[in-house]
Amino acid sequence: MEQIKLKALAKINLGLDVVRKREDGYHEVRMIMQTINMYDKIAIKKIKENAIKVKTNLYYLPNNENNLVYKAAKLLMDEFELEQGVSIDLEKYIPVAAGMAGGSSDAAAVLMGVNKLFKLGLSKKQLMERSVVIGADVPYCIMRGTALAEGIGEKLTPLKPMPKCYILIAKPGISVSTKFVYGNLKVDEIKVHPDIDGMVEAIEEGNLTDITKRMGNVLEEVTIKEYPVIQEIKNIMQENGAINAMMSGSGPTVFGIFTEYEKAQKAHLILNSSNQVKQTYLTSVYNNRR
Repeated sequence: MEQIKLKALAKINLGLDVVRKREDGYHEVRMIMQTINMYDKIAIKKIKENAIKVKTNLYYLPNNENNLVYKAAKLLMDEFELEQGVSIDLEKYIPVAAGMAGGSSDAAAVLMGVNKLFKLGLSKKQLMERSVVIGADVPYCIMRGTALAEGIGEKLTPLKPMPKCYILIAKPGISVSTKFVYGNLKVDEIKVHPDIDGMVEAIEEGNLTDITKRMGNVLEEVTIKEYPVIQEIKNIMQENGAINAMMSGSGPTVFGIFTEYEKAQKAHLILNSSNQVKQTYLTSVYNNRR
């Protein structure tokens, strides 16, 4: 095998709670993670020289060690002292800096790809254990599906598949710094926490209504205060048939959950014509694990 093509799938957070801030500066979280059918395309090819060459379709993305796909390839190349290198062609479709783990999913795909391409023999668990040094979301992006994430996001418990539904994604024309959001979050002052345990129970029962009733993201308090357009997008989704809508991750992407395709399509068209929204995408949940 000389080359491999992969899909790096996006995620949304059905629930996101911050438990505490640790002494090392990291925040402990409890999150319900869900993969969706929205993805970047990655092609990895062996090259003779011992190098990592990254090419992307977005001019503003780094093509060096500042790109997570580069870090992922280097992690395995260094550990296994590979003599050959790789060229990585990354086609981005997941919004950048949007709270959808696009970069983490790209890194996860490269780890899987390099492992297969060079027949390194690492199991999924072994890749997940190594990947946390790249980013807290990368182990989940290797696993995929529906999961409870704890710790800094690296402690994962697989859950039953999310019931089938339609997911409408809308990203306003802004980018949000995760560092800014967590830096301005006052954990001790959070008044309302999402019912993560209740959501886990509802997922186990396959009850979509009870899942969506319990949706919540404590980071909205910081991000929406800074960018009110996020709340406006949520309102549009709910006024047009979403059974609930929420910001994903640290934002600014908003997702709405719909049971009826026609309503999702109508909301999609409304948001697509809005000057406040830069990117929209209508898709569904993705429940297959690797």
